Amino acid sequence: MGVIGYYIFYAINWILTLLPLRLLYVFSDFIFLLLYYFPSYRRKIVETNLKNSFPEKTSQELKDIEKKFYHHFADIFVEIFKLSHMSNAQLTKRLKVNNLQLLDKLFEEKRDIVGILGHYNNWEWLTFFPFFTKYKIASIYKPLQNKFFNRFFNSTRTRKGMVLTPMSNIVREIINDRKNNIWTIYAFISDQSPVISDMTYWTTFLNQDTPVYTGAGKIAMKYDMAVLFFNIQKTGRGFYEINAELLFDHTTGLTEFQITEAHVRRLAEIIKEKPEFWLWTHRRWKHKRPVRNE
Repeated sequence: MGVIGYYIFYAINWILTLLPLRLLYVFSDFIFLLLYYFPSYRRKIVETNLKNSFPEKTSQELKDIEKKFYHHFADIFVEIFKLSHMSNAQLTKRLKVNNLQLLDKLFEEKRDIVGILGHYNNWEWLTFFPFFTKYKIASIYKPLQNKFFNRFFNSTRTRKGMVLTPMSNIVREIINDRKNNIWTIYAFISDQSPVISDMTYWTTFLNQDTPVYTGAGKIAMKYDMAVLFFNIQKTGRGFYEINAELLFDHTTGLTEFQITEAHVRRLAEIIKEKPEFWLWTHRRWKHKRPVRNE
C-alpha cells in the first residue's frame, strides 16, 4: 500500500469508527461473509490447524468451531479499529481487569513483571491496561513489514500510555527503567512463530511439534521478575475481562525452558476450553522439528 492508499484507508477508518460498536457489528457480519464464504481468507489453513490440533473431534464439531472463529475474527477487525475512538467511559464499561490486588502487591514490593499472553480473544485490548495500573506497560513487539500499517497500529497501541519496545532494545529498556525506579510490566505475545534462526526450543503445543520463543523466560530468569499470564476472556460481544494469573512469583533458579513450558501449557488449556477464540489463521506450524542424526 502506497502513501495515498494508506491515507484513504485512514480517513475511511476514522469516519467509520465514529459509529458505536453496535452499528459496527453490522459491518462485522458482512465481513464474516467475505472471510468465510467468498472470497474467503485462509480457510484451508484454518481447517488444517483445527484438524491437527483436535484429532478427537468430529468433522461437524470442527466445522462449528471454524464458523464461530470466523464470526469472532470479523468482530476483532471492527473492535481493533474502534480503539482509536474509544473513550475512557466506553473502555471501563466494556473491559474489566480482575485480580488487580496482585498487581498492587507486586508494585508495592517494587517488582518488575514479565506478562505473557497469546493471540486469544482480542489481545489488542491489552493496550488499555495502563488505564488500570500504576505499572508502566512495555509491549515487546516485532514491527510490521508494511510501514504504513505499522505506523497505524503503533499509534493505536500507544494511545492509552503503552510503550512499544523492540526485542532488540529490551535489555537497555530494563536497565534504564530500574535506574529510574520505574516498575514495569514487559508484555510478550507468546504464540508467535520464531524465525528459523531462533528455533532453538521445541515443545508439544495443541498436539503438534511447535517451536517457541524463550525470550520471555530468559528475561524473567535473568532479572528475577514475577511472571503473569494475561488470560483474556470474552464475556459478550464487545465485552472482555483480563484475568492476571500468577505463574511464578520469583524466577531465580529456574530455567527459561521451565518458564516457557508453564506459559505454553496455560495457553493450550485456555484454547482447549474455547477454541473459537484463538487466531487459527496464523501459519503456526509451517516449520517441522529438525530430525536429529543419531
